Amino acid sequence: MTWGFRLRSGGRKLLFAALFAAAAPCAATGQADEYDVALREETLRIPLPSEARWAALVATSYRPQGDGAFPLVILNHGSPASASEREKMGRYRVLDRVQEFVIRGYAVVVPMRRGYGLTGGPWAENYGRCAAPDYYAAGEQAAMDVMATTAFVARLPWVDPRQIVLAGQSAGGFAAMAAASRQPAGVVAVITFSGGRGGRPESHPGEPCDAENLKSAISRFAQTIRVPVLWHYAENDRYFSPDHVRNWFRAFEAAGAPGTLVMQPPFGRDGHDLFSSADGRPIWTTAFDVFMHRNGYSLPIMANKK
Repeated sequence: MTWGFRLRSGGRKLLFAALFAAAAPCAATGQADEYDVALREETLRIPLPSEARWAALVATSYRPQGDGAFPLVILNHGSPASASEREKMGRYRVLDRVQEFVIRGYAVVVPMRRGYGLTGGPWAENYGRCAAPDYYAAGEQAAMDVMATTAFVARLPWVDPRQIVLAGQSAGGFAAMAAASRQPAGVVAVITFSGGRGGRPESHPGEPCDAENLKSAISRFAQTIRVPVLWHYAENDRYFSPDHVRNWFRAFEAAGAPGTLVMQPPFGRDGHDLFSSADGRPIWTTAFDVFMHRNGYSLPIMANKK
């Protein structure tokens, strides 16, 4: 299924206006020692299975006021190009994006996968050379971390283990899709914002390393995905061109996975930044709301307040 839309003013904006007024400031940093009280920010240590060859992930949790149990978004980060940039990610505190889910009634957990930020360790998602990438193997490693996170947080008292959404941007969206292929208990939907791997925005805009290899990996994962997946992109994405995205999505559907592709009009200088830009928030949040509603999940706003 493919659809697109432009944001219109109206009821949805009014619905969230009062909640925005009470929200915390939205500075996004990777500092380990900063905590947002309004978002009830905490750090978590998520144990990994022995085959991960690393003890645990560092994650950050956020949640609405009240006791819960809250539906949960596991938000997966993207992948900087260099090792030094990956090390500097800290806890990946993207409070502006987290806030959008929290004001809708969701708790949020942001895990740092192996090789990133405060989790550290070897970079597990290395796909090899651009000429011969192994995206499937990289996705399997990312899925291991997301699966460990899903299993751990499902046991937290403030999480509703029957309502978990896997989301992510760029490599994080690809990680969420790979994890969904393992059919984790309680996961009801996947949201991939400009999902993919191997982008070369500076040297080859829109042309990732071996796009057909990525298509093959997506098709393999799609064979066992049973929950609806929102593919959210913009036409001027400098990492993944619309032609490649549509080709991957056709392979995804052909493999039997349920999904919706939303291709937004060109956004700013690089549509890959839509999810991270303040100007993009009204766009992707509307797509998220519509997608969840169309798949039978109403917004849980205020439902867990006591």
